Amino acid sequence: MEFEGTVFKIMPVTKGTSARGEWQRQDVVFEMNEGSFTRKICVTFFNRPDDVARLKEGATYTVSVNVESREYNGRWYTDVRAWRIQPKQETPAAPPMPDMPPLGEEPSYASTPAETADDLPF
Repeated sequence: MEFEGTVFKIMPVTKGTSARGEWQRQDVVFEMNEGSFTRKICVTFFNRPDDVARLKEGATYTVSVNVESREYNGRWYTDVRAWRIQPKQETPAAPPMPDMPPLGEEPSYASTPAETADDLPF
């Protein structure tokens, strides 16, 4: 899944240790404009400190995420994890086309009607 959003807030880092080793997670809240209202989405960056370090509050990015829900003790929890983030590409304005000189009369390649006859050998 992919969306375009503006970084609203970068939350503090949470670190820990599991059976697999040390881990680090950081949540970033993005704001999406949808017409006349905005929505906020909290995205988790798990073991991706370099990606979060490049983010700037107020900047717009295209975020690719995986959305997954799981059940624990009868309650459901939803996780939105980022796997790629790219700065929004500003499309540069196209350079203006140069003024073209006015077209003259079309040249005449066949000067006489006899030359316009089909004289091909096949």
